Amino acid sequence: MMSFRGTRLRDLRLPLATVWLLETLAEAKGRQQLFEQQSPQLLTTFREMALIESTESSNRIEGVTVDQSRLRPLVLGQARPRDRSEEEIVGYRLALNWIHTDYRRIPITPETCLLLHALAQGGTSGDAGQWKTRPNDIIEILPDGRRQVRFQPLPPEQVPEAMAELCQGYGHALDQWQIPPLLASACLILDFLCIHPFRDGNGRVSRLLTLLAFYQHGYEVGRYISQERLMEQTKEDYYAVLKASSVGWHDNRHDILPWFNYLLSSWRLAYREFEERASRQVPRRGTKTELVEYALQNFAGPFGIADVERFCPNVSRETIKAVMKRWREAGKLEILGKGRDAKWRRLEEKG
Repeated sequence: MMSFRGTRLRDLRLPLATVWLLETLAEAKGRQQLFEQQSPQLLTTFREMALIESTESSNRIEGVTVDQSRLRPLVLGQARPRDRSEEEIVGYRLALNWIHTDYRRIPITPETCLLLHALAQGGTSGDAGQWKTRPNDIIEILPDGRRQVRFQPLPPEQVPEAMAELCQGYGHALDQWQIPPLLASACLILDFLCIHPFRDGNGRVSRLLTLLAFYQHGYEVGRYISQERLMEQTKEDYYAVLKASSVGWHDNRHDILPWFNYLLSSWRLAYREFEERASRQVPRRGTKTELVEYALQNFAGPFGIADVERFCPNVSRETIKAVMKRWREAGKLEILGKGRDAKWRRLEEKG
């Protein structure tokens, strides 16, 4: 919408640092495609881990959490949700599956945004898949506890027309203006967040839209490395650059670059993590112990013994437990919780 009005976007001259980020991502995209051709067997595990982390992080940013023992069955299994939070977990997973499977055929339109919202909200709330009907100012809580309006999105009556204009402007920028695709994508997401078209769930839909737009331009690392997790880990920066780039948005005087550079940097981190994990080659004739150690090296977040078993289907649970015990004694693993469903986490080695 506002980012696509006038000629400012067409006339924008990108700083050298931003150009460097764009070139770095283009190179990383090519390396990822090469790895996909050479080692496709490893990517199933990467995808499963990213799906779980993305679903968990995107909902946790919005304050929605579920018990860890329920997360994997809800995301990868057929577990039925027991409450509202679990419905939203399952809904976000369905939205991710849709994007991962059909992103080439999904148009970026207001109707798509409504459907993503209906899915991400679990499809059961009264306004799932509907534009907001009341104003929803974005409130900031100050250190002393006071609350102040950080940003005023568009009023409800302007949302349908604004979303139509936004999607049309995005398509026009790509087709007619030849705007760099990732710059157009960054403007799409910023404007969506400034319009804030839904009563609740705007953040989740914005992250889904980001994946969809980036995938359509060939940047698919998000299916292997969770972008939502990286955003959660840099949440303070996320809100800071969003605030910086939304100043003056209503008057089309805003600066897209802080937000654009943040998105590019976040995807660069994802590609770097992907390459670091992918570069650890699976031992072709290695022992079962080496296979388990390879698996442990590639878990980015908490995992259970069942996750290692899935990675190493021909290795017994006793062998897996023995290797994990040695790693724990060596200070390379720590256990989170107790019992058969306890999670583990890899510790960074001290230099």
